[in-house]
Amino acid sequence: MFDFAHFLSMMPDIVKAFNQTLIMISISTAAALLFGLPLGVLMFVTDKGMFWENRFIKTVFGFTINLIRSIPYIILLVALFPLTKLIVGSTIGPVAASVSLSIAAIPFFARLVETSLREIDPGIIEATIAVGATPWMIIKDVLFPEARSSLIQGITLTIISLVAYSAMAGVVGGGGIGDLAIRFGYYRYDNTIMIATVAILVILVQLIQIGGDLIAKKVDRR
Repeated sequence: MFDFAHFLSMMPDIVKAFNQTLIMISISTAAALLFGLPLGVLMFVTDKGMFWENRFIKTVFGFTINLIRSIPYIILLVALFPLTKLIVGSTIGPVAASVSLSIAAIPFFARLVETSLREIDPGIIEATIAVGATPWMIIKDVLFPEARSSLIQGITLTIISLVAYSAMAGVVGGGGIGDLAIRFGYYRYDNTIMIATVAILVILVQLIQIGGDLIAKKVDRR
């Protein structure tokens, strides 16, 4: 049963938890863009037949990405406690949770970037190489413009995945909506908070997806 009066009384806690979730998502999304984007590009341009073909780099980074992605997030979160403690000085709170979220998001987004670049017509890349374009010019003027719609969809998917991961981070002291749902909705059998947290997460994901789709369609060159 949803108690609206109880919901209003809990608004300060809900707002605080929501802000913590936004902090976790913002930091990890920034890390994914900063490191995952160039990593995905590197994976693509060092592949067989590309202008920076390098089997060693492709194999090493490919193995590392697959290794991190194969670990369930909740296990990765706990395993990274020592690193989190070293970097942040604590293992609890949204900033601390952002460390493991970032490490999970970087390889995830890198694979999405690599997949997006593979959708580009190889003939366009070959024609650009034929006219003497440098590798940086190919990346800047061909790869990114041709794949930008798909890249935005990849960013959208990454952010949505981080929303789910951030809820799991709340289970072990990361804060946020997940923490609120566990502490009140589950342990205290508070149906009002459980319903409210689920509704907030659903609305947040829908807004992210709608926004991402609109931007992707707007920049689509096809």
